[in-house]
Amino acid sequence: MAGVEEIRTGIAVATEKAQAGIAAISQASLQLDEARSALATATQGSGQADVAQAHGLLAEALQVLAGAQATVQASITTAEGYAARL
Repeated sequence: MAGVEEIRTGIAVATEKAQAGIAAISQASLQLDEARSALATATQGSGQADVAQAHGLLAEALQVLAGAQATVQASITTAEGYAARL
């Protein structure tokens, strides 16, 4: 089994990678929000069902990404808590 310092170092590396993942998710969210705005502008006044569906799907994707960010952050917090107790 790895020593305490090796475990802490490994957790620090994992945390850094996870934070980079959160940043990537944030960037993806920004892009999707811009896509949603562009779609809203392009389809303003349309009553077509597929337009409403496209809007809903983008909103759902944004919610999923927000959930993923929260889950990754919870993982970081949990791992850091473990490292602190070592």
